[in-house]
Amino acid sequence: MIKIKTDYHYYLEADRIALSKPKGESLSFNSKLKSLFFPDYIWRFQRTLRKLEYLKNKKKNVFEKIVYFFVLKKYYKLSYKLGFTIPVNVCGPGLSIAHYGTIIINTGTKIGANCRIHADVNIGTEAGYSNKAPIIGDNIYIGPGAKIFGEIIIANNTAIGANAIVNKSFEVENTIIGGIPAKVISENINIDDMLIRATNIIELGLNDRELSGMPAREIKKILNSNKD
Repeated sequence: MIKIKTDYHYYLEADRIALSKPKGESLSFNSKLKSLFFPDYIWRFQRTLRKLEYLKNKKKNVFEKIVYFFVLKKYYKLSYKLGFTIPVNVCGPGLSIAHYGTIIINTGTKIGANCRIHADVNIGTEAGYSNKAPIIGDNIYIGPGAKIFGEIIIANNTAIGANAIVNKSFEVENTIIGGIPAKVISENINIDDMLIRATNIIELGLNDRELSGMPAREIKKILNSNKD
């Protein structure tokens, strides 16, 4: 959860890396000009989400309360535009939304660091309850159309296949789950083939390198070469 400005900057940096976006200062003039006319709305939404989380969680003065109102308005506008229902204080750092399109996440859900999530995903509660929502670990890939619901736990380093219906816990790491209802379909996977572990890149001090646009499998090689 973002509580102080340091957290805010950390989450922003992790999200930038997870989305494979270049650093602002490394953008060319033409790229900056293009972004004015053809903005990246997903990146804009994630930046707005993080700013809203920061302002919501901190003690605000009068000026910050006014800023909070305008950020909240922008958050709702982008949510409607993109089809997102993604509450504040749910997703950990390193969030990567793959495409715009319907994504619904219940407010009681907890998602760890480095989650790659695709369109038409619904993460909700057990029927008839408002607070029995999933707890989802770190380094999670959620394929298009997946439905995850109930008071369940999803272990770290799990890939959830497209259109999977997940209504029970999967607490063994490094697996692919899929199907209706979901079951383990592959074990001992390397999740780095499917997403970018942005928080690990920051911890290793590699975020100063230009990694934007690099495929996840190439970044995996860089992470592996820097483990020692």
